[in-house]
Amino acid sequence: MEKTGRVDLQETQKHSTAVAQDRTRGTIVVTDIPARLDRLPWARFHWLVVVALGITWILDGLEVTLAGSVAGALRHSPTLQFSAADVGLANSAYLAGAVVGALFFGWLTDRIGRKRLFSVTLLVYLTATAATALTWDLPSFALMRFFTGAGIGGEYSAINSAIQELIPARRRGWTDLAINGSFWVGAAIAGLGSIFLLDPRLVEPEIGWRVAFLSGAVIGLVILFLRRFIPESPRWLITHGHADEADVIVTQLEADMVQQGHVLPPTSEQIRLRTRRSTALSEVFHTLFRLYPRRCVLGLGLMSAQAFFYNAIFFTYAMMLTDFYGVPSADVGWYILPFALGNVLGPLLLGHFFDTIGRRRMLVFTYGASALLLAITGLLFHQGHLDATTQTLCWSVTFFFASAAASAAYLTVAESFPLETRALAIAIFYALGTGIGGVVAPALFGILIESGSRGQVLIGYLIGAGLMALAALLAAWLAMNNERQPLESVAPPLSRED
Repeated sequence: MEKTGRVDLQETQKHSTAVAQDRTRGTIVVTDIPARLDRLPWARFHWLVVVALGITWILDGLEVTLAGSVAGALRHSPTLQFSAADVGLANSAYLAGAVVGALFFGWLTDRIGRKRLFSVTLLVYLTATAATALTWDLPSFALMRFFTGAGIGGEYSAINSAIQELIPARRRGWTDLAINGSFWVGAAIAGLGSIFLLDPRLVEPEIGWRVAFLSGAVIGLVILFLRRFIPESPRWLITHGHADEADVIVTQLEADMVQQGHVLPPTSEQIRLRTRRSTALSEVFHTLFRLYPRRCVLGLGLMSAQAFFYNAIFFTYAMMLTDFYGVPSADVGWYILPFALGNVLGPLLLGHFFDTIGRRRMLVFTYGASALLLAITGLLFHQGHLDATTQTLCWSVTFFFASAAASAAYLTVAESFPLETRALAIAIFYALGTGIGGVVAPALFGILIESGSRGQVLIGYLIGAGLMALAALLAAWLAMNNERQPLESVAPPLSRED
């Protein structure tokens, strides 16, 4: 059990009174709530945050893996009869929807709060993924994939913001990487499910892929219930004139943790803020591109590189296995399991070092290792030295590092900008990165694979490796050492009054 200093109920009451008095005076609030959040020991509440909010990445992993696993089934469906290029187009529609959803819901998240968007974005996802199972041609399928992506993209903005603001600074790196890495738990679930749902001996082929998409909606329904217990971000509440409500939330968390046997250190660090209803878009863009231009360049480079790297390989891995190695569509799910394992273990085992060795060194290491390993894998594939099993093992080792690198890109963007712009900043860089590197990648690789040329596919591999290598150099130049630092120190709130 994690134990430090001590706190008593009198101290908690003093915090509450001070914040309430400042709130009644008008627009200026002097509060220690950020420091109180950062001093909290790791407890059941933080695990609830991890599970209830981290499900977004599980759902995204489920959707992306299903898109790859059912590629063969969609191409052989008597109703859809997709080509490899059609599959790539539908996958790009999913990513385009994620971009639009991230921008729209990210803007709303900074204006009306993190918690309110949780249910909305999840409901958009649930409805669209269930509707995907009822589609009948390419336009209807692509449209539903677009709205499914919009729900997931919106989740990214709201939930990455909440995770940053609810998790103590000393655990922020590992937690963020571990949650982002849970994408691959969804991938494993989808891989296992596809083994049975796409086996024509067990399920009618035209029914199997439809049931596969319905599975995501079932998981999402359970999460709607869990999210009822996640509070609004106290940091967001303070800046939007709800200091009393923020204090009630933090005081209850402190009381719960004392009751669980934890002890808390005293804290005297305060911040002075001027409350605001919203932040104008002009101020958001001024903050991002005028106040923090170096952080913008770094965020865009990291997000673009990992988006191309991941989406190029993962959306098309099933076609690689079926077209070049003759793996039956029903057996593709078996190959995703070791692939997913490497991706889950990477953030779990390497995430701690982002809080100890440091952000910059680990960004350079993980991006650089990913670039080198993908280039080697591409060359071995081109020379014909791999079979389906060794190809999968090469992917697994490569993505052990790439998964940590991709997760760290979200961590870097989320903690690098002020609270008032955080959700929209995440959305903007997710959108730009995905638009530059992600939307193009599946369609491009679909064309390269359909050509049947190993040389053509190698070009795609080397493009991905080159982008990751450039991102590693960018991190060496621009990345900051934000490990264990309060968010207010990394990027002071725009509402701060000195």
